[in-house]
Amino acid sequence: MLHEKLQSIYDNVLRRNPGETEFHQAVREVLESIGPALGKHPEYAESKIIERICEPERQIIFRVPWEDDRGEVHINRGFRVEFNSALGPYKGGLRFHPSVYLGIVKFLGFEQIFKNSLTGLPIGGGKGGADFDPKGRSEREVMRFCQSFMTELYRHLGEYTDVPAGDTGVGQREIGYLFGQYKRITNRYESGVITGKGLSYGGAQVRTEATGYGCAFFVEEMLKARGTSFDGKRVVVSGSGNVAIYTIEKVRQLGGTVVACSDSSGYVVDEKGIDIDLLKQIKQVERGRIETYAQRRGGAAVYVPGRSVWEVPCEVAMPSATQNEITGREATALVKGGCIAVGEGANMPTTPEGIRIFQEAGVAFGIGKAANAGGVATSALEMQQNASRDSWSFEYSEQKLQDIMRDIHARCLETAEEYGMPGNYVAGANIAGFKRVADAMLSLGLI
Repeated sequence: MLHEKLQSIYDNVLRRNPGETEFHQAVREVLESIGPALGKHPEYAESKIIERICEPERQIIFRVPWEDDRGEVHINRGFRVEFNSALGPYKGGLRFHPSVYLGIVKFLGFEQIFKNSLTGLPIGGGKGGADFDPKGRSEREVMRFCQSFMTELYRHLGEYTDVPAGDTGVGQREIGYLFGQYKRITNRYESGVITGKGLSYGGAQVRTEATGYGCAFFVEEMLKARGTSFDGKRVVVSGSGNVAIYTIEKVRQLGGTVVACSDSSGYVVDEKGIDIDLLKQIKQVERGRIETYAQRRGGAAVYVPGRSVWEVPCEVAMPSATQNEITGREATALVKGGCIAVGEGANMPTTPEGIRIFQEAGVAFGIGKAANAGGVATSALEMQQNASRDSWSFEYSEQKLQDIMRDIHARCLETAEEYGMPGNYVAGANIAGFKRVADAMLSLGLI
C-alpha cells in the first residue's frame, strides 16, 4: 500500500507519463517502500523531492538513420534519459533491442538512480538505447548503426556530464564502435566518457564479469546472513548473455551447481552442471542459440523449447534475462520447488505479485538495484582508472567489487532493520538508495 502522501504523487506520474507501464511499475515499487522515510523526514515532502526524482532532468529522443549491406535505408529511434545528477555525472547503460521505447528507458534510468546511490560511489542515474536489433546483423551493419547513433549522442556526453556503458545488445564490440566515433567527432581521447571498453584502449579488468560476479557475491552474503552458503546448492539462472554467463561462473566457484539457463527460444537443463566453457563458446564466440549447447553437450543436457526456465526446481534462482520474467505463477512454482533465495541479475525481472509471494514465503529476495549493482560499481572503478591514467589487476578489481557488494548488502540489511522491516531487502535498498539522493538534492537547492 502507498503512504497517503504518495498516492497523489503516483497518480500524477500515471497522468503525465501515459502508456509507460514499466516506468509506472518501477516508480510504484520505490514509492511503496519509502513511506517510513517520509515519516522520519518531513523535509523531503516539503521540498517536493519525490516529485523531482520522478521527473527526469533531461529526455533526449533522436532519429538514427543507417544503411544495411544491401544499400537499404533503415530508420531507428535513439534515446538518452538523463534522470538525476545529484550525486555525480549521469551513469547507465545503452540498450539495443526492438522492445526499447521511452517507457523502458525511463524505468531503467529511474532504477539506475537508486542502484548507483547504493554503491556509495559518486555517480548519478541515466539510461539510453535504441529500438535497433543487432541480432542477425553483420559486423559492418552494427558498426554503421553505432556510428550513426553516436553522431547524435556525442553532444550530450562527457566524463563530467554523462557516461554511458553497455546493456542488452551492447557488448564490447558495440562499445568499441561507439567510442571510436566519439573520439573521431570530438577530436579528444576522453577514455572516461564511456565504460565497458576493451582492455587495449582504457577498459577495466572485471568489467565484463562485474554484474554476474557481483550478483553472486550479493546472494552469497544473503545466504551467509541465514547461516548457509552456495556450497552444494542447486541453482537456476535465466538468460545466457554476459550477466548470466558470469553469474554461472562465479556461482560454480562459490560451490553452487547451476543446472539450467535459457535464451529467448527456450532453456537447457544440465544436471551435471552447466559447462561454462561450452556456453561461452556458443554464446560469446559463435553468437549461437542455447539449443546448440544441448546438441554439443550430449546426453547430459536436455533442451526444452518455448517454455520458462523457472519450472526447473532449485534452491537459488537468479533471473538474469529481462524485466517481468518471474510473475506470480513462476514465483509460486519456485517456492514449491524449494527456493530459499532469489538474486536479481536483471533489472526488475520479478513482478510485484512475484515479489509478494517470495516475501510471504520467507524467501531471501535480493532486489535488482542492490543485487546487480556490481556492473555499474565496476564502471565507476573504470572511470577512476581512466581519470588517474591507471590500470588495476584482475585480482585487485575483483576484491574491490566483492567489498562493494558486501557493503551494499550490509547497507540494505541495516536500513531495513532501522525502519522496522528486518530482512526486507526491497525496503532496505529503496530507502537507503533514496535517502542518499534526497539528502544531496536538499543540499543542492531547487535545481
